[in-house]
Amino acid sequence: MTCPNSVKTGHWPLSHLPHPLEAIRQFTPNWFAATMGTGVLALALAQWPAEVPGLHQVAEGFWWLTIALFLLFTAMYTARWVLFFDEARRIFGHSTVSMFFGTIPMGLATIINGLLVFGMPRWGDGVVEVAQLLWWLDVAMSLACGILIPYMMFTRQEHSIDQMTAVWLLPVVAAEVAAASGGLLAPHLLDAHGQLVMLSTSYVLWAFSLPVAFSILTILLLRMALHKLPHESMAASSWLALGPIGTGALGMLVLGADAPAIFAANGLPGVGEIAAGLGLVAGLTLWGFGLWGMLMAGLITRRYLREGIPFNLGWWGFTFPLGVYSLATLKLGSTLHLGFFSVFGAVLVAALAVMWLIVAKRTVQGAYKGELFVSPCIAGLRK
Repeated sequence: MTCPNSVKTGHWPLSHLPHPLEAIRQFTPNWFAATMGTGVLALALAQWPAEVPGLHQVAEGFWWLTIALFLLFTAMYTARWVLFFDEARRIFGHSTVSMFFGTIPMGLATIINGLLVFGMPRWGDGVVEVAQLLWWLDVAMSLACGILIPYMMFTRQEHSIDQMTAVWLLPVVAAEVAAASGGLLAPHLLDAHGQLVMLSTSYVLWAFSLPVAFSILTILLLRMALHKLPHESMAASSWLALGPIGTGALGMLVLGADAPAIFAANGLPGVGEIAAGLGLVAGLTLWGFGLWGMLMAGLITRRYLREGIPFNLGWWGFTFPLGVYSLATLKLGSTLHLGFFSVFGAVLVAALAVMWLIVAKRTVQGAYKGELFVSPCIAGLRK
């Protein structure tokens, strides 16, 4: 006799779910990490330091895929709030899943950057206005994540130092990603005052994020020394520490490159020159710190691999941090005209592409079967 509530098995789509609607019920913001990883791969491929026929078109294809995924995930998560409101709001009390709210604005930031890289050559300067509107929306979401999620950590969630992982960084780093995106967008604005407003806002966003992220990293180092590595299901979180370092370096380099022209156009030429020098020095310094973080993450991952790492959506944490560090490396190469950074950046982009293929394949397989639709926030609730 077959139990009516048993989970279906087989090769049909969502066969591991009792009902297709369960994919909506179990949908979490963790999925938006896939838009971050895909979007940063598109941007990194577009910055490849050598001319490769067809590579730009491939990069643009990944950008379109990012847009499609973002729209799909937005629709699914909105549907969850509409259909399962009482269950969806339980996320605010969950100490891990709530952190992934930060992946939503960070995924959107890669789309905004892609509008400048891929949209402008295709549709002209008109896309700048669209990018500007989306950027301010991204800023609002990033600020909300950076304040409200830590506030809930302090007031209603249960945390302990031995259970801490680098996912604490996700809501905080969103503002830093928006800062780097603003640095890319600001020079394309027609109004000099508007450029200054966006540049200044981007510096504030950078400062809003980086010191807090580094405070978390300091605690994380202590946690690792005292309590050793997290559970293997959180293996990919070892790479998340590279995210704020790489994004911080990229932000300083991009904002510093914008500063001379924008400040000069607003009657502050001296400030612009200082900002440019500070941006280069800060970017190079943070890149060095990121090198330590990347090598350490590689050693930790190697240790995890010996014991086996179960696949989950957290594997997308391997991609975005490596991607932003690759972009920072390539930016140093083009700024300093040093071949080492260009070559090393190309190696990192190639590694990013390989990692994306591995994670994307496993994600498609898990999504097709329904295995990845799991919301810890409602674990134990009756269906």
